Amino acid sequence: MSELIVAGKDLGDLDRRAAVGWERLVPTQQCLLESVGSPRMQVCRRWETHLATARQFHAREGHLQPSRKHIEIVNGEEIKLGTFLDNTRRRATKLSAERRDALNTLDMHW
Repeated sequence: MSELIVAGKDLGDLDRRAAVGWERLVPTQQCLLESVGSPRMQVCRRWETHLATARQFHAREGHLQPSRKHIEIVNGEEIKLGTFLDNTRRRATKLSAERRDALNTLDMHW
């Protein structure tokens, strides 16, 4: 794994923590990782986008069971919510407890 060095400091640990939970980082840490374009930060952002999309769908429909091909529009962007949820179910054992809990609050069917 390549190191993530900024201003002589190794940000690798911060980058690894971001992979577990972007929301757990303080705003300064988030800003720092955003400024260096951390790949893990991008994955965390994608998770947050999909989770927000799942919440939008759940609020409107009252369930979290869209078809696999369902596309949800969020701020003019097409999000493949059905694919995300299907893939998430398949990888459920790899999810952090926080991510599972977030989906469980939306009545996720595993």
